[in-house]
Amino acid sequence: MSQPTSPPTLPAPTENRFVALLRWAGLLDWFLLGLMGAVVLAYLIPGVGSKASPIPWKAITTAGVALIFFFYGLRLSLDKLKAGLRNWRLHVVVQLITFVAFPVLALVARPLFAGLKGEQLWQSIFFLCTLPSTVSTSVVMVSIARGNLPAAIFNASISSLLGIFLTPLWTSLFLHTSAGGGHLWGLATSLIWQVILPVVAGVLLNRRFGVFAEEHKGTLRISDQVVILLIVFTAFCESFAEGVFRSYAARDIVLLGLGMVGLYLAIFGLVWGLSRLLGFSREDRITALFCGSKKSLVHGSVMASLLFPATTATGLLLLPLMLYHALQIMLASMMAQRMGREAGNSVSA
Repeated sequence: MSQPTSPPTLPAPTENRFVALLRWAGLLDWFLLGLMGAVVLAYLIPGVGSKASPIPWKAITTAGVALIFFFYGLRLSLDKLKAGLRNWRLHVVVQLITFVAFPVLALVARPLFAGLKGEQLWQSIFFLCTLPSTVSTSVVMVSIARGNLPAAIFNASISSLLGIFLTPLWTSLFLHTSAGGGHLWGLATSLIWQVILPVVAGVLLNRRFGVFAEEHKGTLRISDQVVILLIVFTAFCESFAEGVFRSYAARDIVLLGLGMVGLYLAIFGLVWGLSRLLGFSREDRITALFCGSKKSLVHGSVMASLLFPATTATGLLLLPLMLYHALQIMLASMMAQRMGREAGNSVSA
């Protein structure tokens, strides 16, 4: 008796190549799409998120910022940081690139930005260059590229802490922030309540609740990103309501995007050459590349609201940072994937 034949199975549908390419390049990241959506929404309904809105956006975002840094401190393991101190040459290179090379490049390029509009754009770029590196993105990219992961965690964490002090210092020297005159104490108080105290509280509670924070880091990361989306939305609502972008054409935005690509590649090349000159191992070189070339949208959004609370141009201030954030995700993702494949091939060879 012949066995019953099973019905022929249809071949599984393959993912559209264009969609697969977008996913591989990082363009389908929900947060990146959310950023673009927040800007579009702010353009369509600027009154909802502006200062004239009855919704207490300032109180909501202030509480959200404090929670971001509290949970960051809660996940900050002092034991890992102590262990990472041994690789001091790598750490010095990463922090010098982040807080010295970036701002110096912006200062060198300042003569290229003429006129009032050019000066405003340069200030936004300089603000971007003073920011610390990211934490999660840097560590993820180093992991994909098979670099020195403990060193990446150490550098990204230290960079975030240093940025609390160095970003306001750089901006107070070259930009018109609220750090001058009678506003200095108000800025210090805001930094203490929204950033420093939450971080310290989180670190002190790390031993008790650190495991819980690590187990739920995915959820915490989403909550962080939601707060950032709210900050970006309200910033652009205020800027659109005041007509900040009326003097900027689409061509200006495209040129700015190309400039951000050039900045990223210039820093990437600088770190690569310096790492080879100092004889870093492949793993350390990868860590230096991905930790030293990143800029934090979290800190940028927070610092913009703290350092420039009275300006209506916060959206313009964040524009280069948002472009750089999107580009660093796409470019770093492609580079990390390639490095990871090369490392895998060398191991299997």
